Amino acid sequence: MKMNRTAIVGLVASMALLVSATGCTKLQARDHVNKGVQAFKSAKYAEAVEHFKSASDLDPTFPYARLYLASAYMSQYIPGAESPENVEMAKSAYNEFQKVLEMDPQSKLAIASIATLYFHQKKWDESEKWNQKLISVDSQAKEAYYTLGVIAWTRSFSKRMEARAKLGMKPEDPGPVKDKKIREGLATDLLPTINTGIDHLKKALAVDARYDDAMAYMNLLLRERSDLQDTKEAYKADQDEADKWVQNTLETKKQKQQEAASKQQQGIVKE
Repeated sequence: MKMNRTAIVGLVASMALLVSATGCTKLQARDHVNKGVQAFKSAKYAEAVEHFKSASDLDPTFPYARLYLASAYMSQYIPGAESPENVEMAKSAYNEFQKVLEMDPQSKLAIASIATLYFHQKKWDESEKWNQKLISVDSQAKEAYYTLGVIAWTRSFSKRMEARAKLGMKPEDPGPVKDKKIREGLATDLLPTINTGIDHLKKALAVDARYDDAMAYMNLLLRERSDLQDTKEAYKADQDEADKWVQNTLETKKQKQQEAASKQQQGIVKE
């Protein structure tokens, strides 16, 4: 879901289909887009933004110009930074992506980017909404399912750890949460979120069985659930399943590293 240089540069191929449009103004707009892409590739982001703005002004109906402009703003946004300039950058990106959606309500890139912006701003409700919207237009959007799983874990973890701390339980102390009343209250509050998060991660893995990031959060959410179980047996069952996901994650990462090394070696041999 993250918008980066690779994503925006990847749009260049789509531009080739549109360069043949007639009209001096439209051609000027496309020229500005091409110049903006080159500036972006050279890390001249402010210059790129100006070119994309010019392209959008020249041809307001040209969705790629607006999409490039939104992406250029987003690429300059720094997650976690709270400076007014950074907040304004996120706002500018959001506004431009909304204009893209006015022209193309099904734009997966615009929807995914807005979902990502809200996630980085820790606006969980808004991010959930936009990730669900992405899934509605692309049922195979594994990153959306994954992000929903991450949000579920984020919401559960802090509350569970706070409750543990109040009970004098260290993070490494085995569970479940030792106070029955507090545990039941946490279960009522958090189990629906946890189980929904697990379901989302299962869907992400159904799309990509080697999605190691989703595997890692399956482990984490199962440990969240284990601490809220009524019995030590149920606690252990979740912990054991979580351990298997840890092993799956490590094995998958190792396989991917070996595959990447093999491809690199083959490239060297071919040269």
